[in-house]
Amino acid sequence: MEYDQGAHAFKCPKCDHGMEEVSHDGIVIERCTNCHGLWFDTDEVDQLSSSEGGHALDTGDPEEGWKWDTVDEVDCPHCGKKMEKTAAEGQRHIWIEVCHEHGMLLDAGEFTDYKDKTLLDFFRGLIKGTRHETL
Repeated sequence: MEYDQGAHAFKCPKCDHGMEEVSHDGIVIERCTNCHGLWFDTDEVDQLSSSEGGHALDTGDPEEGWKWDTVDEVDCPHCGKKMEKTAAEGQRHIWIEVCHEHGMLLDAGEFTDYKDKTLLDFFRGLIKGTRHETL
């Protein structure tokens, strides 16, 4: 859904569509209505990771999410500063964007993978390759 300031929390930093608030166990995050990327304010990703069933908010297709890794410039939806491109610690195949002041963006399917660390993460990292740093 196209971004509408009156209807959406803010504009998706990847595809410029509207982001809507979604919640689980009292934890409110934002999900893009188009690419299904997820915005987590500081510490929300850890809170939702430890919440039973929190992955249900990650409704996007992981293969579609991987396509959005090609977006070069991603600005924080709160402050407008260029976000740092990095990879999740121990899961280098999950490429994320971070604003150290406001939060992080995960593409569709990445939170479900991020939440459940397995031995397969090592092999997925070999296939996808590396990104600058790990968070």
